[in-house]
Amino acid sequence: MSMKKIKQTVLGLICSISLFSCTQEAKVSHDANTDECGLFAKGKKVTNDNFTGAVYLQPLIESDSLNQNNVGNVSFEPGARSKWHSHPAGQILLVTGGVGYYQEKGRSKVILRKGDVIKCPPNVPHWHGASADTAFYQVAITGREKGPTVWLEAVSDSVYLAGDR
Repeated sequence: MSMKKIKQTVLGLICSISLFSCTQEAKVSHDANTDECGLFAKGKKVTNDNFTGAVYLQPLIESDSLNQNNVGNVSFEPGARSKWHSHPAGQILLVTGGVGYYQEKGRSKVILRKGDVIKCPPNVPHWHGASADTAFYQVAITGREKGPTVWLEAVSDSVYLAGDR
């Protein structure tokens, strides 16, 4: 897929999210099958050991021979987070709600809020998840053309909480 096509796809997603995502002030009625913003289905609880805490995934686009990107809506309950991991072809995170964290190995933790966009470089170990007291919602766009996600060790509580107090 060309870089122009990827940029068009990401721009389209961002525009859609901007138009339809919830605001922090809004009290939106929704059922248990949608995330807090009501943007996409909440999905199913992740049951593997690649996460700490309750995380839900709703696949939106599966990679195939025409498009090598996976796109998924990921909902993290407060305190939930991924293990350290990397993506051979990189990843883009579009924050749709809540408060979350992102950290690359050797760098400081970054606080994420609705509207933030993170470009995870290829093969750089990182983790992301919800803050300790607020849920977090993201759309993850993951390139698959160079191989699957490489899962590493769990994020320790001391790393997770660093800089919070």
